[in-house]
Amino acid sequence: MKMKVMVAIDESEGSFYALKWALENLFENMASKCYASTAEEAHAGMVENEGGMVFLVHVQPRFAEYGYPIIGPNGFVYLMTIIIMRIILLTTIFAISVEDYVRKSQEEASAAILSRGLHMCKDKKVKAETIILRGDPREMICQAAEQVHVDLLVVGSRGLGTISRLFIGSVSDYCAHNAKVPILIVKPPIKKDTKETQTSAGTA
Repeated sequence: MKMKVMVAIDESEGSFYALKWALENLFENMASKCYASTAEEAHAGMVENEGGMVFLVHVQPRFAEYGYPIIGPNGFVYLMTIIIMRIILLTTIFAISVEDYVRKSQEEASAAILSRGLHMCKDKKVKAETIILRGDPREMICQAAEQVHVDLLVVGSRGLGTISRLFIGSVSDYCAHNAKVPILIVKPPIKKDTKETQTSAGTA
């Protein structure tokens, strides 16, 4: 039986680390037969893992969601609008609609993100398909996992702080509580300098 795994990816390194972890831990150790669809592919070494399939899902946010909370000098939280202001300025200069500009930017970003993910899967000889959705990433990822009937949903953890979680929410937390399929949350590795700081604090 082939294993179907869905990995949610975006521009964050945490999501690509989750994909890397899934490829190395869920597929490399999977005992399966390999095949080549043609003699040319076999000669070129393009042999894929027949034991499973990866679905790379990427969700494009709505235009209204282009903003994020930051902390002001007095500790107050306000919504960042600089990105939107820049978009309006550029669209005014080049005489194109804001909607068209955002859509084109999203398409280019999505293509780059999914291309990187597909190359990672190809390097591990794991079959992969891409899914692009629009809306709230938390809801859309859960819906996609259920509709595709995957065996496992893999999401990365960004390690958001309390304030960020309050305003933009955590995709991993939402999926953990609402996904109707098994879910695996992959935390990013602790950086070396962080480890050293923690060790020093522990020995002080």
